[in-house]
Order: sequence, then structure tokens, then C-alpha cells
Amino acid sequence: MARIHARRRGKSGSKRIYRDSPPEWVDMSPEEVEKKVLELYNEGYEPSMIGMILRDRYGIPSVKQVTGKKIQKILKEHGVEIKYPEDLKALIKKALKLRAHLEVHRKDKHNRRGLQLIEAKIWRLSSYYKEKGVLPADWKYNPDRLKIEISK
Repeated sequence: MARIHARRRGKSGSKRIYRDSPPEWVDMSPEEVEKKVLELYNEGYEPSMIGMILRDRYGIPSVKQVTGKKIQKILKEHGVEIKYPEDLKALIKKALKLRAHLEVHRKDKHNRRGLQLIEAKIWRLSSYYKEKGVLPADWKYNPDRLKIEISK
């Protein structure tokens, strides 16, 4: 598949081995993994970062293999409400940083174009999440309002 805003193609990535049971070397029980996921979330890590930390530090290749649930589901079961999906939140943060840069450097046309591309991705992704019911149907991308919400 080609990139959205470029004419080049991406490189193929590695694939996970199909496995429905946890590997033998995983020492933690499912309850311990869930506890560790909550602990890492309370430290301020996003779900994707939690997965990477569990993989690199604790030798857990996949939380779903060990617990039978994804990280998002574990967090949801324990009452953690994630307001914005992680990919949308990252794009919004990127756009807000670029807006702050453009307030100082008003004639930076290259980054103004970059902001347009990022915001196009935000609009496209938000319409997808509205269809899926993750975002409310009346949600709109408003940088001034989101600057306050995301910084919390």
C-alpha cells in the first residue's frame, strides 16, 4: 500500500507467530500481568507503551496471549476511561505542537503544509471513530479546546 500523502510505499513488517497459549518462559500469571498493566498506566504510560515495556522488561511477548484480553480491555474492566484513541491523540498533540511553532514562525510555509496534512489525517480518523462509536457523533476537531483537554 502507498502512503497517504506521498507517492512512496512502505516496507513490510515482521509478523507474529500464531500462538493461542502463552510461551513457556513467561513466569507471570494473568492476574500479575493485569496488575502490572494497571500499575504502568497509573505511571502515565499509554497502552502501546505498556505493551512495549512488558515485552522488553518482563519478557511478555503479548498481553493477549497471557491474559486472553487486550490492554485496552483490561483497562476498561478496571474502570479506566480512555477519552481519545491513542493514534488520534498522538496526531492531535503533533498538530498542537506545530500550531505553536507556526505562531512564532508565521512564514514557515513547509510546516504550514505539514499542519494541513496532519489535520487531514485527524479529520479522516475522527470520522472513522465517529462511525465506530468511539467518539461522539457531534465531536469536532477544535484545536483551542483540545489544547486544554489533551494537556490534562
